[in-house]
Amino acid sequence: MECGVSTSCLSSWETAGPSSGHRCSEARVAMKILCDHMLGSLARWLRFMGYDTAYPEPGPDRSLIERARAEDRILLTRDKELASRVPGSVQIRSDDLEEQIREVAEQLPLRLIDPLSRCSLCNEVLVSAVPEDVKGLVPEGVRVRHHTFWRCPSCGRVYWQGSHWDKMIARLHDLDLPRAP
Repeated sequence: MECGVSTSCLSSWETAGPSSGHRCSEARVAMKILCDHMLGSLARWLRFMGYDTAYPEPGPDRSLIERARAEDRILLTRDKELASRVPGSVQIRSDDLEEQIREVAEQLPLRLIDPLSRCSLCNEVLVSAVPEDVKGLVPEGVRVRHHTFWRCPSCGRVYWQGSHWDKMIARLHDLDLPRAP
């Protein structure tokens, strides 16, 4: 199965930001993912791509299996034996992040569904915030220069469209994965 990141909706969110009514209609995928403790960077990048991606603390395999089943999540794991015990799971072989994303895209219909819409730390969907809401939470110069912010309702982390945002967009472009048919 040849699948990949569809870049057809990149321009709609590059300037608008996450969850601002510009979601790519073709990519409203409800796929939920669970990454094992060896895949922290991959979990963050799947969140950047808009996927509901759980990344629990290290624990017994049984806990991962139970959570994947209970929450209807696709398990991504580096553990060959664990992958063989969970139908529909994906074993990740590479240590390289971009190669890991490609491995996932070879097995799952990976698309940009609502990029940069989730907290990279705790996976919550970000909510819009205005400059007044983030006073004291971001540098004053940032608060004055930017008009739109997003805040995690769980951990309180604040996001805005600064140079890091531009670098994230460029890196998502650079993934250059094959497009789904």
